[in-house]
Amino acid sequence: MILNHLWGIYAHPKEEWHSIDDRHESFKYSLSHILLIALIPSLMGYYSAVYLGWSIGSGKDIFLTSQSASMIAVAMYFALIAGVFALAYLALWMAQTFGATPTYTQTLELSAYTATPIFMAAFAAFYPELWFIVCVGLGALAYSVYLLYTGVPILMHIPEERGFIYASSVVTSGLILLVIILAATAIMWTSGYAPVFN
Repeated sequence: MILNHLWGIYAHPKEEWHSIDDRHESFKYSLSHILLIALIPSLMGYYSAVYLGWSIGSGKDIFLTSQSASMIAVAMYFALIAGVFALAYLALWMAQTFGATPTYTQTLELSAYTATPIFMAAFAAFYPELWFIVCVGLGALAYSVYLLYTGVPILMHIPEERGFIYASSVVTSGLILLVIILAATAIMWTSGYAPVFN
């Protein structure tokens, strides 16, 4: 079932949002989707940092030790999951302002499937060139924003005009969450948890 939604959000997103809205799977189903998809960036980050090396500019490839990359991968995994849950909570909190009355599971579905292209973009780490990763990441981000704008009116059962403003508020919240995660990362790195290079 998860793979059906994965294919659908790329092949026919509007129809897939309607399918998700008709089914409204359980909280457990949404959680399993998040736990599975969040593995992709974590595992790809570990693999590329330890075995492929990152190329930044014309210098020598950068490698991390296995232990350091493992710690970063685990921290990334939990941060990504926490970010999706926080975004779902913010979407639920803002819903009444826009005339929607979703359950937390509905906003979690919205957050999980919207974040999926960003998480899957981590497959680009098989070719760990900074310019390539940035290009793929920006494309995935743009598609995630598109999914959000198309999914909000359908899942939240509100008119498209209000859905646009609601989705814009969710995007803003997502950017704030990203800044918080980056700030927390910077604080951890300066507190003795910096990556160890090989």
